Amino acid sequence: MLAVIRTGSKQYKVQEGDVLDVELLPIKEGEKSFTISDVLLIADGAKVKVGKPLVTGAQVVVEIEEEVKGDKVIAYKFRRREGYHRTVGHRQKYNRVKVTKIVG
Repeated sequence: MLAVIRTGSKQYKVQEGDVLDVELLPIKEGEKSFTISDVLLIADGAKVKVGKPLVTGAQVVVEIEEEVKGDKVIAYKFRRREGYHRTVGHRQKYNRVKVTKIVG
């Protein structure tokens, strides 16, 4: 079974058992499971359900494994002949999740 989900303003194609990094989910402290209800498409063999925009009653249950940080992104500002330069770094935080069940 295959599903396309939307979380963190991004879309992901997932199957049961997949591990992926998504933007931080609104979970409570110590919570290990999360249900994503923004399912855009579900395919089971030749049977395909396409949402308009979401598939009604479809859910993807994920298990939260850990919180990880992405690669460092460097932003460098520079103005020539002004003696001005500035370096700013940023690391995005992600939840590493494992897809346990696709319902729909």
